[in-house]
Amino acid sequence: MEMKFDFAYGSGSIPLNVRAKDIEVIESVTPEPLADLQEAFRAAVEEDAIASPPLKELISAGDQVTVVISDITRAYMHQERVCPLLLDYLHDVIGVAYENIVYLVAVGTHRAQTAEELARVASPYVAERVQVLNHDCDGELVRVGVTSRGTVVEVNPLVVGRKVIIMGGTVHLFFAGYGGGRKSILPGVAGRSTIMQNHAHALDPQLARSNRLCGLGVTALNPVHEDMTEAANMVAPVFGINLVADGQGRHLALPSGQWQKAWEHSCTLVDRFNGVTIAEKADAVVVCAGGYPKDINLYQSCKSLINGFQAVKPGGRIVFISQCSEGGGPAEFFGWSRYLPDNTLDASLRKAFTVAGYIFYECVEIADNAEVHVLSDLNPDDLTAMRMHPHSDPAEIQRLLDFGDKRVIVMPRGANTVPMVQAE
Repeated sequence: MEMKFDFAYGSGSIPLNVRAKDIEVIESVTPEPLADLQEAFRAAVEEDAIASPPLKELISAGDQVTVVISDITRAYMHQERVCPLLLDYLHDVIGVAYENIVYLVAVGTHRAQTAEELARVASPYVAERVQVLNHDCDGELVRVGVTSRGTVVEVNPLVVGRKVIIMGGTVHLFFAGYGGGRKSILPGVAGRSTIMQNHAHALDPQLARSNRLCGLGVTALNPVHEDMTEAANMVAPVFGINLVADGQGRHLALPSGQWQKAWEHSCTLVDRFNGVTIAEKADAVVVCAGGYPKDINLYQSCKSLINGFQAVKPGGRIVFISQCSEGGGPAEFFGWSRYLPDNTLDASLRKAFTVAGYIFYECVEIADNAEVHVLSDLNPDDLTAMRMHPHSDPAEIQRLLDFGDKRVIVMPRGANTVPMVQAE
């Protein structure tokens, strides 16, 4: 059989045909988007608030308020549509003066946002009225405690001694279980050392591999998640607003309220909307990151690669489509390749853990367990060093998409599709 696809690639698309004996296309099945976002927001922060009084009962007109939001790498959650609604609510309904409100971008260890990007992530409307600032993980920090696992929690001063509202998109995440919620604090507005201490739990404490307690949709006994949660509780946000969106960035739900309970509810919705049950793993998987900004760099788009890896048999083929116009992402990303020839990547990462290093590590683990072909704008030498097969010409990929008598799973929007094997 043969099926035609138009795979998103950066801001454009690439038409490709897949041929195989059996082709299964999997995508998340989501409800209709919210018809009236403004009314949905009002209800979410008032009568529908989860395990919490309405927002207007938690904040007073004289309060100093910090709203923590995501950076440009999460632009696909379209928080800029909700940020103005929250600002108007704080100012017009509660009476908080503009000068007492700050929108703080949870950059974590990512690069700082440009002035244009700050206006984009918060919306020009918000940027014209209040300060929108980058967090700096190497800048001024305040120590707020130490977790039970020994992580020294240092955070941005703007989330200490103020009323803190966190806003983020909930998605499946490969080592923390899910994005959003407590991640707005750690790693979002935490110090570099705090972030590295936390993320180091993603490595197996005894074996040279990733920690099997950490995985997509896994929170129970997940040391990374539990450590993040402890840190967030030290900041104690007064309210959380969670964005649940479909593959086109349309909002499906805004679970809001007590920051942890509302986020946990959003996780159940993400499981329902993005989790796709498959009967068994396939001989091959074709997975597309979903276009810009999901495929802005390999650091970000590897989430789709990891999702695709859940659906392929050991040693099977993965064809990964991701433009990566900004390369690997962080400057250090491909630098970790230097530890591969002498097999010291695991030891080196444990000695000097970084987030980019761990994501590189995850990509290499996948390449060691599957035949990975990547269509991208990346330097081919960088991918070859990672034991992947680089391609820049769609015609090359087209030739690879004739799978003969194999069974193939196609994931056109890999970032929003999490395969779950029925037997598991």
